[in-house]
Amino acid sequence: MSDRNELVERYLAAWNEIRPDARQALVADVFAEDATYTDPVVAVRGRDGLDATIAAVQEQFEGLRFSLGGPVDAHHDLARFTWHLGAAGADPLVIGFDVVVIGDDGRISQVLGFLDRVPAGA
Repeated sequence: MSDRNELVERYLAAWNEIRPDARQALVADVFAEDATYTDPVVAVRGRDGLDATIAAVQEQFEGLRFSLGGPVDAHHDLARFTWHLGAAGADPLVIGFDVVVIGDDGRISQVLGFLDRVPAGA
């Protein structure tokens, strides 16, 4: 399970990385080249689409950080986890959970995201 936990931690690190070059390196490390990401707001394919989505979320929620909201639950090639988005030490502004499919190379090939709590107007 520790490899799944590490992958999820690197996934969240990609969402938190604000330096474009470093973020793109994390995206390449974590995601398969043709990975898909789907949540209620966006659906993208490929690392460039993922990077652009992460950059847009960072712009919308400037200064906030993603963190793991509980344990990672995994079996076979799947993992699910709750995440929080907010300021350090404060109640999270946004809460969601993701289900990821992990490819044979250990990278994420698909993300299915769900939003449990979103501020009005976001």
